[in-house]
Amino acid sequence: MLKKLPLPLWTIALPILAWLAYFLPLNGIGGFGTAILVVLLIGSVLAAVHHAEVVAHKVGEPFGTLILALAVTTIEVALIVSLMLTGGPGTEELARDTVFAAVMIILTGMIGICLLVGGVKFNQQGFSFDGVKAPLVALTAILMLTLVLPNFTTSVDGPSYTKAQLIFVSLISLVIYGTFILVQTVRHRDFFLPPVNTADEDAHAAPPTKSTALFSMLLLLTCLGIVVLLAKALAPDIENAIVNAGAPKSLVGVVIAAVVLLPEGIAALNAVRKNRLQTSLNLALGSALATIGLTIPAVAIVSIISGLNITLGIDTKSMVLLLLAQFILMLSLGSGKTNILQGVVLLTIFAAYLFTIVAP
Repeated sequence: MLKKLPLPLWTIALPILAWLAYFLPLNGIGGFGTAILVVLLIGSVLAAVHHAEVVAHKVGEPFGTLILALAVTTIEVALIVSLMLTGGPGTEELARDTVFAAVMIILTGMIGICLLVGGVKFNQQGFSFDGVKAPLVALTAILMLTLVLPNFTTSVDGPSYTKAQLIFVSLISLVIYGTFILVQTVRHRDFFLPPVNTADEDAHAAPPTKSTALFSMLLLLTCLGIVVLLAKALAPDIENAIVNAGAPKSLVGVVIAAVVLLPEGIAALNAVRKNRLQTSLNLALGSALATIGLTIPAVAIVSIISGLNITLGIDTKSMVLLLLAQFILMLSLGSGKTNILQGVVLLTIFAAYLFTIVAP
């Protein structure tokens, strides 16, 4: 008799099939091969969400959301660095564009959908104000120092930093992010714990065994790795589809960033549907903070070692949208309770961000 698997078979099989398909010449068979890769990409995303929930159940909050955020961000940083090192036009703006797209998707799209769905289903949801204030303070500082301040420095022309300025800002970003992790996991962990929901059956289910959790952690990394690689492999098809539709190529970066963030987005949405808004916000804000707090130092190291120039400052239109998103988010989360209005407003800002890419 076969021993029962500790995890659903599809969560094990799909990422393995995705890795096999990635190394097969499926693109050579036209649209059918592309369709197979898309299906395996979506399946790998869903498998990643399942494994992330298994790991989160074992280690508890806020470690579960932190592990998923760090795993996705690490792989995203590796993708950006690899693209930078391969060269080509536009690489000096690659890190900036990818980070800005990811931040706007998280702050307005991901959080907006979560607040809207939570408001529709539960009317009003509460969360720990202290658990949200901490990442917002850290995120605001890093965003301003990395994406806005370069537009106003005068040591070099253009929205760029000198080598000394880049080192300084990178160190500050690491200090802020490291301090946030200390606050989240050690000194004030209780700020980030969701309230106990007696109606939530998952919260009272027996945690997985240590071996199952470790197996899920390995499969989570496997899923996230193939999601990024498939997103990169499908980028030319996505670009062709966007160009053929008459949209600008800058929309490609947004689509790729959205695909990479899908596991976190689905995990956040699943949490809010179970009335765990605190978990959703931990995941979203922690992901945004990890994205910019780790990406900028990583690309700074690559820039200094390789001699590549990087552009960090965003344009005026992007600054307005970023400041508007942060301002509305702070107002929305300032009372400790949310409803559908905050979700709708954030989603309209996200729509404005996408629309101004297509129609600048």
